[in-house]
Amino acid sequence: MKNKKSNHTATKVIKTYSFAEMKNKYIGKIGTTDRDEYEYELRMDVLGKMIKTARQERHLTQEELGKLVGVQKAQISKLESSANSATIDTIIRVFRALKAEINFNVKLEDNFVKLT
Repeated sequence: MKNKKSNHTATKVIKTYSFAEMKNKYIGKIGTTDRDEYEYELRMDVLGKMIKTARQERHLTQEELGKLVGVQKAQISKLESSANSATIDTIIRVFRALKAEINFNVKLEDNFVKLT
């Protein structure tokens, strides 16, 4: 009797992770200092990209937008990279100059307060 060799190849199961699981593992769980800083930086980057997109849709240069807002071109450039160093007042003035609506949501315990 001949020995039969198995033609079966081992299949390796690859564990997949959701984006939320990856953030929890590598950045920290929601509510931790590292996670809060990450989420804040991410929101500021997105806000900067929104400012840039709105400016480009209005066919304005950074210098032109700066003049409308009363700031230097360099500050507009910095805002578009990341809005984390801007004051709320500056951000509101930028969106007003762009004739764009901006809304802020504030969560107090389980209730949202909408600010426009």
